[in-house]
Amino acid sequence: MADLPLDLTIKPTGLVKPVAQTSTNGQSPSTNSESTTLTGRTGYGEGLEVEPISPEDFDANFLLRAFRIMLTARRLDGKMLSLLKQGKGFFHIGCSGHEATQTAIGLLSKPGHDWFCPYYRDLALALTLGQTVEETLLDHLAKADSVNSGGRQMPAHYGARDKNIFTVCSSVASQYLPALGFAMASVKQGTDAFALCSGGDGATSQGDFHEALNWAARSKAPLLFLVQDNKYAISVPISEQTAGGTPYKLAAGYEGLARYRVDGTDFFEVYAAAKAAIAHLRAGRGPVCLVTDVVRLLPHSSSDNHLKYRTEEELLEDRLIDPVSRLEHFLMEREILTASQAETMRAEIKKEVDETAQAVEQKKDPEPASATMHVLFEGKLDLDYYASEPSGPPVVMVDAINHALHEEMTRDESMLVYGEDVAGGKGGVFTATRGLTEQFGEERCFNSPLAEASIIGTAVGLSAAGFKPVVEIQFADYVWPAMQHLRNQVPTLRHRSNNAWSCPMVIRVPCGGYIHGGPCHSQNIESIFGHMPGYCIVMPSSATDAKGLLKTAIRSEDPVIFLEHKALYRAASARSPEPDKDYLIPLGKARTVREGTDLTIVTYGLMVYKSLMVARQLSRENQLSVEVIDLRTLVPLDIETVLASVRKTHRLLVVHEDHEFLGYGAEICAQIGDMAFDCLDAPIRRVAGKFSFVPFASPLEQEVLPQDEDILTAARSLAIW
Repeated sequence: MADLPLDLTIKPTGLVKPVAQTSTNGQSPSTNSESTTLTGRTGYGEGLEVEPISPEDFDANFLLRAFRIMLTARRLDGKMLSLLKQGKGFFHIGCSGHEATQTAIGLLSKPGHDWFCPYYRDLALALTLGQTVEETLLDHLAKADSVNSGGRQMPAHYGARDKNIFTVCSSVASQYLPALGFAMASVKQGTDAFALCSGGDGATSQGDFHEALNWAARSKAPLLFLVQDNKYAISVPISEQTAGGTPYKLAAGYEGLARYRVDGTDFFEVYAAAKAAIAHLRAGRGPVCLVTDVVRLLPHSSSDNHLKYRTEEELLEDRLIDPVSRLEHFLMEREILTASQAETMRAEIKKEVDETAQAVEQKKDPEPASATMHVLFEGKLDLDYYASEPSGPPVVMVDAINHALHEEMTRDESMLVYGEDVAGGKGGVFTATRGLTEQFGEERCFNSPLAEASIIGTAVGLSAAGFKPVVEIQFADYVWPAMQHLRNQVPTLRHRSNNAWSCPMVIRVPCGGYIHGGPCHSQNIESIFGHMPGYCIVMPSSATDAKGLLKTAIRSEDPVIFLEHKALYRAASARSPEPDKDYLIPLGKARTVREGTDLTIVTYGLMVYKSLMVARQLSRENQLSVEVIDLRTLVPLDIETVLASVRKTHRLLVVHEDHEFLGYGAEICAQIGDMAFDCLDAPIRRVAGKFSFVPFASPLEQEVLPQDEDILTAARSLAIW
């Protein structure tokens, strides 16, 4: 910002006066309720008893510490902008104008005990919780030693495992549901820790904000929703964003949620409200939504020019209620701080920041070879695979899954099962979770709201806090409301935090057609999620494999999408001997279900049985020897088993149910074409679904989905090539 100095604080002039400290709990004053800003006014709310606090209630050193933190944040904002202009940094997003809110709340919190889900404007909060000047600048310059991400994320994506600062995800509002997961974890662990989710006013327009408010209020979760309302979502003013002109009003409809609105530029007002809110949370009285009216003294980011949509007069008005200047005025008025001491403090901070920046510039950049590290867990699981031979009575697949869940919950007390309709007598719409609530109680097997984003988002926080969530998305067709978490939060966490955080979980998803499910109960999703690094993706075709693979998935250190074909749940073809509780199958290993020498069919899921029928028919009619490989795990792909088979048979047919166009099979074809072209005696062929939606009526469904005759025709054409 060329039009503002590096130090944005305005020296005390008497223009900024302390706000009267009076309580107005209960009915909110009409003047406040109609205002779109609260700066210079007294806070109000409901469900929260706030005792007034003045400078006389604090030790002088405590206030000087708060002032130093705020000055440091302000100086760092200026320094990082300077480094960017020199071409040494590449992006900056500042907290100038938010410092009083963040510092007050940080000073009332317990890093390493409480949980923090910040957003990108929370520099002063991070400093208050223990982030150093050096760590801030290492992050800004994307150095290898950055504790936030090691250069993997943009600057200001704060994260520190030892302080329970959960690494920021860029997606707006993605912090709310993981924070709810952390709050749920605190309750289950029996601690008085609370979780903080911090965001701007723009984030309250996202559905995740309201999903989190609803579940937190219903369950009385110790969750502090901090909304730092600076009146702009980049360039969009709050008048065009929020009904009623303040997020405070959005929180009115949730019974059990305390809410409070306060002048966020006044350190003492925020401290008083936050102190009451945190006491409320630690006492188990339920969540709090704290809306602090702040000012944004810088553009949204270094990529923005706020002079395009804000007037000079408006910017000056904001600078007159600069929180750093307001606190400085308080301290000088009460003779806690002199002008000389303030200048000395500024000089000390400037010296520290400048010298640290020079030192950090010389630090190592990340090694290029490290770019692909930490996509998945890189350690050893120490699991004993195939420890026994499956020899129990034959069971159907859904029963094998149910038994695996029972056995793993008995083995691991940290395991939680939840989703829609999974608890109680219902036990899931396919009965996969029946009996779990009865055996393990409502604390470990419970229903979620009918909100897929809530299921996945909370699982992130619960997992990161030490639990093992095994969640169910009722149908693959309804996984899409959770897509923000499934794409930007879950699979990226280990990588973007440079291995500091991870969220191992199992996401069970019934999928597939052939059940007259129509367009929204027949979908397959493996090709979409297979394109996302960070997941293991499993689709078993038999009861034996379902149990062995599910148990391994639960014991894994990565997020696993466990796809269960609905048509196989009770199919006689998938019925097979049940393994014992110690039977584990490694992920990433295919199974040759029929050996052959003339043609290889590679497939998975329900298509395994259609391919086997074709193989038997070709053997009877044409004496063709067809090898059928069941991939079982789609990511990681066991290409070596496929390659070995193709080198033996010299022909390859790939069969899958989902669309042929851009389908999963195309990757297998491409890899075999690259690695075994000289071994092929015929073109590689695919049989897959048509590029259409799956209709409901039987004749239409059969036309779209692969049929036995389609596979047979393709296999015959390859055999005679």
